[in-house]
Amino acid sequence: MSHLDTPAVRTPHEVLTFYYQAMLDKSPDDLADLYAMDAVHEFPFASPGFPPRYEGREAVRAGYRAAWGASPAQVLEVRRIAAYETADPEVIIAEHVVVGTLTTKATKFTVPGLLILHVRSGLITRVRDYMDGLGVVSARA
Repeated sequence: MSHLDTPAVRTPHEVLTFYYQAMLDKSPDDLADLYAMDAVHEFPFASPGFPPRYEGREAVRAGYRAAWGASPAQVLEVRRIAAYETADPEVIIAEHVVVGTLTTKATKFTVPGLLILHVRSGLITRVRDYMDGLGVVSARA
C-alpha cells in the first residue's frame, strides 16, 4: 500500500510534501492522485503555454503529463520558504522556489511560486498556483 492509498489521514502539510515530491519526480500520476475527482487547479497569473485552469483530476493528469513530458526542465530542488496555516484547517498557503536545469542547455534556473491548497478528506479540492510566469519564460529561453 502506498502513501496515496490512504488520503483520509493526510493533512494539508502532508499533501504539500507529496505535491513537491511529485514535482521533483516529474510524475503527473503521483500529482494527479493527490486530487479529488472534481478538483480545480487554477493558474491566476497568465503564463504563455499554460491554460488558466484544469478542471478535474484527469485534466490535471493530462495537463501535467503533456507539460512535463514536453519540457526539457528538470526540477532539482523545491526550496520551501514557508507554509502558512489559515483559519480554515483545510487550507494551507506555501511559498517556494523551484530550482532546476534545462537538459538541452545545462542551464540552471529558479522560479518562485506560491500555492494555495484546499484539502478535504486528504485530497486536493482546489489549487491556486501563482508561479512566476516571466521566470518560466526566461528559463525556457
